[in-house]
Amino acid sequence: MKNIFLAFSFVCISNFLFSQHFSEKVDSIIQTKFTEKECPGGVFLISQKGKPVYKKAFGLANLELNVPLNPDNVFEIGSMTKQFTSVSILMLEQQGKLKVTDVISNYIPDYPNGSNITIHHLLTHTSGIKDFTKIKGLSEISQKEMTPQMMVDFFKNEPVDFKPGEKFEYNNSGYIILGYIIEKVSGETYEDFVRKNIFEKIDMIHSYYASDRKVIKDRAYGYHKKSNGFVNKSVISFSVPYASGSLMSTWTIC
Repeated sequence: MKNIFLAFSFVCISNFLFSQHFSEKVDSIIQTKFTEKECPGGVFLISQKGKPVYKKAFGLANLELNVPLNPDNVFEIGSMTKQFTSVSILMLEQQGKLKVTDVISNYIPDYPNGSNITIHHLLTHTSGIKDFTKIKGLSEISQKEMTPQMMVDFFKNEPVDFKPGEKFEYNNSGYIILGYIIEKVSGETYEDFVRKNIFEKIDMIHSYYASDRKVIKDRAYGYHKKSNGFVNKSVISFSVPYASGSLMSTWTIC
C-alpha cells in the first residue's frame, strides 16, 4: 500500500508540474502579443479530448471602467455566427422541411438567378452572390433597423462575382439569405429558432442574439486601435450582419 501511495503521489506531482509548466508556456506565448495590462484583451481556452486544460483571460473587458476580462465574459462572436446558421439549416433538413440541394427560388421566388443557386452554394461560399460588405451603400444602412427581406433586397440586384459553383469566395450575403430561409421555413425569427433549438437545448445560457440595448451580464466591449490609442467600436445595427454575424457567446456553455 505504501508503494502504491508513493507511486500515486509521484503521478499527481508530475501532472501538477507538467500542468504548471504548460500553463506558464502558454502564458508566455500569449503575452508576446498582449504586452499591456490596461488594453483590450482576450480569453483563451485550450482543450484536450473535450476537456479544458487551459483557460485564462488577459487585458480589460471595459477600458473606461477599468474592468479586467475574465474567462466568462460574453463577446460578440462575429462570423462564428455562421456555424450556428449552418447547423440550423441542417436541423431543418433533418426535420424534412428543406434540402440543401433546393434552389433558393423555392423560398425567395423573385431572387435573380435563384433557380441556379442552391442552399448548398450558400453554405459553402460558392454562390457568386455579391458580398454585401463590399457594397458602397453599406454605410447608409449600417445603423438602420433592417428586416431580413430588406437586407436581401439591399444586395440581390448587384452583379454577381461568378457563376454558382464556379469557385469559393467567402461571402456574408449567402448567410443573410440562409437566415431568411430559416425564418420562412420554421415560422420563427432567426433569433428564436437558434435560441430554442441550439442554445436552450445544450444549456448555452450565456449566448444571445446581440443587442446594444439589452443589459447583458459580463459583456466584454469592443474597441478599435488608432494611432493615438483605442476608441469604442463603431456602432452598427445587428440587424445588418444578422445571420452572418450577430450572435454573442462565451467559451462556457453552462
